[in-house]
Amino acid sequence: MIEIRAIVTDIEGTTSSISFVRDVLFPYARKRLPAFVETHGDQPEVQHWLHEAAREAGFVEASRQEIIELLLAWIDADRKSTALKALQGMIWKDGYAAGDYRAHMYPEVAARLRQWRADGLRLYVYSSGSVPAQQLFFRHSVEGDLTPLLAGYFDTETGPKREPASYQRIAEAIGEQPAHILFLSDVEEELDAARAAGMRTGWLVRPPQRLPSAPRHPAFADFDAIQL
Repeated sequence: MIEIRAIVTDIEGTTSSISFVRDVLFPYARKRLPAFVETHGDQPEVQHWLHEAAREAGFVEASRQEIIELLLAWIDADRKSTALKALQGMIWKDGYAAGDYRAHMYPEVAARLRQWRADGLRLYVYSSGSVPAQQLFFRHSVEGDLTPLLAGYFDTETGPKREPASYQRIAEAIGEQPAHILFLSDVEEELDAARAAGMRTGWLVRPPQRLPSAPRHPAFADFDAIQL
C-alpha cells in the first residue's frame, strides 16, 4: 500500500455538518451583508471583492445597491463565487469575535485530526469557503482552536473543486506526489477530480445516509473508520 503523507479535507459534510453552514453561517451573512457593504464598502479589501463580484457578473457599471442585490441572490443560490466567499468570511469574523456561534465539528473529528498530526501526517483544508473563513472556522470550533494542527488551506482561488487541475496545484503547493495525498469529501464529483489528479480518496457518507454497496470511492461513516 502506498504511504499516505498528507491529508486534505473538505469541511461541509466532511468535518462539519452542512446544516451549520446553511442554517447558521449563511443566514447570518445574508442578514448583515447590506449594512456591511454600506459601512465597509470604502475599505480597500472590501472594495476589491465588490469589484471582483461586479466583474464576475459582467457588470460594466453598477451601483452599490445593485451589487448588494447581486450578492444576496448569490447567497440564495449558494454560488461558489470567490468574491462572495471572501465577503462572507469578513462578516463571519465579526460573528465569531462576538461569540454569536462556534463552528460545528463532528464528535470524532478533532481527536482524529490530533492523532493523524501526532502520527506525522500533514493536514490541509480545501473548501469553497475563503481561506480566512476556513481559518476562522477551525479557530473557533466547538472543540477549541484546531488551527495548530493544520499546515495550510486552499479555496477556489486554487481552482474549482470538481476539476483535476485544482488537485494537481494543491499537490504542487504541498510539495508531495498526489499518490501520497488522501483527499476526504462528501461529494463524489470532487473525489472523482482528486482521483483523476492521482490522489487517494475517501468518501464521507455520514448517517442518516447509508454506505453504498458498490461505491466509486472508499466510503466511511466517520473519520474513525478511515484506515491509513
